[in-house]
Amino acid sequence: MAIKVIGENLNVMSKSLGPAMKAREAKPIQEMAKAEAEQGVDYIDLNIGPARKDGPDLMKWIVGAVQQVVKIPCVLDTTNPDAIKSGLQTHAGKALINSTTLQPERLQKVLPLAKEFDTEIICVLWGPSGMPRDADERAMFATEMMMKANELGIASEKLWIDPIVSPVSVEINQVKACVEFMKVLSDLVPGCKSTVGLSNISNGAPDNLRGWLNRTYLIMLGRYGLHSAIADAFDEDLLAIAQGSRQDITDLVHKVMDDQPVDPKSLSDELLKYYRTAKVLKGDVLYSQSWLEG
Repeated sequence: MAIKVIGENLNVMSKSLGPAMKAREAKPIQEMAKAEAEQGVDYIDLNIGPARKDGPDLMKWIVGAVQQVVKIPCVLDTTNPDAIKSGLQTHAGKALINSTTLQPERLQKVLPLAKEFDTEIICVLWGPSGMPRDADERAMFATEMMMKANELGIASEKLWIDPIVSPVSVEINQVKACVEFMKVLSDLVPGCKSTVGLSNISNGAPDNLRGWLNRTYLIMLGRYGLHSAIADAFDEDLLAIAQGSRQDITDLVHKVMDDQPVDPKSLSDELLKYYRTAKVLKGDVLYSQSWLEG
């Protein structure tokens, strides 16, 4: 099954795009949106950050600018509920809300927007006291999120559950917990979709090595039904994996996950890198910035 890709590159943190958003300069925004669309992503994430001062106006403007040049749906990514509402009012067709959490204020202000605009919503499993500690707490949060949504008349099919990916450089148990959680999600919230901020797994790693972690973790989560990932639209190897066209890599990673014997000497240089990365993400080998060297 193919994994949908939400392009992450239209982001206020970009050194070029952030100032363009502030100045309402459409050309750089539109060029990035067109470039992402040409890569074949399924959605474009419009990350405008907190946007506390002019969030509604900025989201209205950026949705309009992007939809002038691309036809694929946008993901409205901000912590400002009023900006999300403005984007929903502006977007032609159905936008995706990114996101609500279980924090009371956000839950009360953002979740009802999915009902009001009959759209789908990313539900980040961030609890009232913060990050879930393990797979069990993720399960508890997912069930609670489903109940809160259903009480508002939002069907579980409208929910995109995000279990929160953490950097492998920080905590391997959280890396493993996301995989464990994905095994049971479809039983906990029948009919729901799922997504992750995939690039979080490689935060802290050298830039030239981040892709190996991102792509390998995508395969690990995808094995258990991951529906989508917010990811780098310009990692063509990642896009190929998401589309199911690199079965050789997928089969190898699954063997590592299942503790099946693999002779590293039999692998090509590319597959050896995936083998070593899978061993790190599985927790068999400690992470270090030289993990690909064996």
